[in-house]
Formats: sequence, structure tokens, C-alpha cells
Amino acid sequence: MKHIYVNFKRFDVPVEYGGVNRLAEVDSWARSVVDGVQEELEKYALREVEFAIYFPEMHILPAIAAKKGNVLKIGCQGVYRADTSVGGNFGAFTTNRPASVMASAGCETVIIGHCEERNDKEGILAEAGVADADAVGRILNQEIKCAVGRGMSVLYCIGEKSEEQEAWQEVLGRQLEIGLDGVDTSKVVIAYEPVWSIGPGKTPADKAYITKVARFVKERTHGMDVVYGGGLKQDNAAMLASIEEIDGGLIALTRFQGEIGFYPQEYLEIVRIYMEASQNKK
Repeated sequence: MKHIYVNFKRFDVPVEYGGVNRLAEVDSWARSVVDGVQEELEKYALREVEFAIYFPEMHILPAIAAKKGNVLKIGCQGVYRADTSVGGNFGAFTTNRPASVMASAGCETVIIGHCEERNDKEGILAEAGVADADAVGRILNQEIKCAVGRGMSVLYCIGEKSEEQEAWQEVLGRQLEIGLDGVDTSKVVIAYEPVWSIGPGKTPADKAYITKVARFVKERTHGMDVVYGGGLKQDNAAMLASIEEIDGGLIALTRFQGEIGFYPQEYLEIVRIYMEASQNKK
């Protein structure tokens, strides 16, 4: 199965506040996104492909209200490491989002372990004088279990930083081992983020590197689906589709120069290129 995801980070922030949102006012932004893509995605309804968009929390209900049909899944950007339960915690989670309410709101999927989430957790630990990547992994494992327990699928992100690149197998292996410990992996897709290659001025990971990592992940996970989390875009969509071990990709920005940001028509073009290249590979 193929998977094409979008992580919206905080793409809702208007330009006048330093963001990249040129689509619509904040209160109508989610509807503009969903309305801009879902009709065109229907053409892939009979293909074995999953489309999902991970919205910031305040936009989830408007996105779900705008959704028509089942071709597009609406997801959230993480869940808390603990959940509510009958006779247990009723919701004393100020600032956090338990999986129970995200599932109740209509979220079908969640992204967990994105490099920005890992950096945030590592930063909190660092303030306490703790440097323990495994501790971050254990927290992410708790989040995954909460999400899966509420029936959501999970896009679990792993990746190595520049200082970890020489030991990439050990780093990724530990992230897989700890993050997936005791998890029903039939509900999980792995996203590989080469953190060392993401961002302005950095050299993107090439086909050979992505292939060897994806092959390693599949071997370690007994064949779990793996998508490229380092940015699926027009420039690399055909290349990524040509990699046997890669099952899709994670999109963020669709335009990287000029008026940078996410634009529905450019997203649909990325989807078209990837899906056509995948079909031609067969």
C-alpha cells in the first residue's frame, strides 16, 4: 500500500506574523485546505493509497466538518502519553491532548516522533540536566500505545542527526526497538527523516542512502511500510516512487522559494507525479 501524508506543523500562521499562511484567514484555513484537495483525490479512491493530513489541534473539527467521503483522513499532531479511562483519569491533562478526545473528535491517524517533537522533549530533558535519547523513545512508545488503543493509526518518525550519522544503524535501531516495544505494528507506518539533510543549505539524502536505510528498517521491522519523511516534493517524487523499499512520503511545504508555503494545487501535483511514477514502475 502507498501512503501520502501532510504534516502542517504551524502553516496556519499568517504571513504578517512571520508564518506562511496565504490561503485563508485562520478560522477558515482548514476548510480551504480540505476543499482544495479532496475532490481531486477522489480519482485515486480505487487505488491502494492512504491520504492523511495532520492538522494543528484547533483546525481538526473544521477539517472534519469539511471532509466528504473517505479518501482523505484527518489526523492530529501527537497525543499525550497518558489517556482517560472509566474509573481513572477523567481528563486532568491541562495543555495536553489525550488520545480519547482526539479519536472522539474524528481523528483517524496521528504523527508521533517527528524530529521537532523529539527535539522538544530532548530540550525539556536538557533543562533538567538529562541527556537520554532512550527516555524520549520510551515517552513516544507510551504515546503510540495510547493512540493505537483508541483505534488510530500512527505515523512513527525516526531519523538520525548529523552527529549520529556514523552510527545511523544503532540510532535508528534503538528508535525502532524502544518506540515499537509492545505495539501492534499493524497500525503503524514508519517515516524515515534524515535530520542531517533537512533544511536550507543542507545536501538532501540521495537515492542510494534512502534505499539502504529503508531496506534496513524493513529488515528490522519484518516488512513494515516505510515512507520518506524528509520531504516529498515535486523535485523528488518520481525518484522516491522508484525505490522499491519506499511506500510513500510526507509532504510539508510545497513551495520553497518566493511566497513559500503550502498550496493545494501544488500538493495535488506532487501526488500526481508520485502516483504516476509508482504506476509506471509496475
